[in-house]
Amino acid sequence: MIENFLVAVGLSVLSLHGFGPVLLKGTWMTLQLSLLSLIVSVVLGLLGACAKLSAHRLIRIPAQLYTTLIRGVPDLVLMLLIFYSLQTWLTNFTNYIGWDYLEIDPFAAGVITLGFIYGAYFTETFRGALLAVPKGQKEAAVAYGLGRTQCFFLITFPQMMRFALPGIGNNWLVLLKATALVSIIGLADLVKAAQDAGKSTFQLFFFLVLAALVYLLITTFSNYVLRRLTRMYSVGSREALQ
Repeated sequence: MIENFLVAVGLSVLSLHGFGPVLLKGTWMTLQLSLLSLIVSVVLGLLGACAKLSAHRLIRIPAQLYTTLIRGVPDLVLMLLIFYSLQTWLTNFTNYIGWDYLEIDPFAAGVITLGFIYGAYFTETFRGALLAVPKGQKEAAVAYGLGRTQCFFLITFPQMMRFALPGIGNNWLVLLKATALVSIIGLADLVKAAQDAGKSTFQLFFFLVLAALVYLLITTFSNYVLRRLTRMYSVGSREALQ
């Protein structure tokens, strides 16, 4: 009897009650959202960090308001506000110019929303990393005749990344888990797929544990990549030898 039970459990796990493709699709959705949102966040973070370090108040103050507001409001509230605000603004604009109603694609809205939210966190990460780069490095680059763009990409950016990688890794892991919020705007991510499968089969606990294991697998691989990047950007420092 025990053997039959174990065989039944094994077959159930392998087949996933027919929800295997749904879970794979949800996992792929989560990965796409995470990676594209990461790109948006990094771009906004670099721009925000440069703006916060600017000597011009008209540039610095909006960046400070951006990071203060976003980091002070829960992600779920921001998700709802930004998503429905974008749709409202688009509807008002199309009505004003006489166009037909346009609906924002939920996937694009999810990427923009997550990228905008976590861009504030990356702003602070990059700002701290930029401040950690010795000013003498920039002055030496200028003395050698390097332009501002060359100075940033050849001198400042590689050294900045060494200081920023711990914060980048932390932000990435939080961003990855925050993709579960997109289910409220109609996207079938991994968590939504697990919930649907669990409710349909009355095995919600099993499918949620399975989703947690998938997240753990992704974060484990992410930590490996981050360690490799840390070694790459730490050449010549103590961290590279560890």
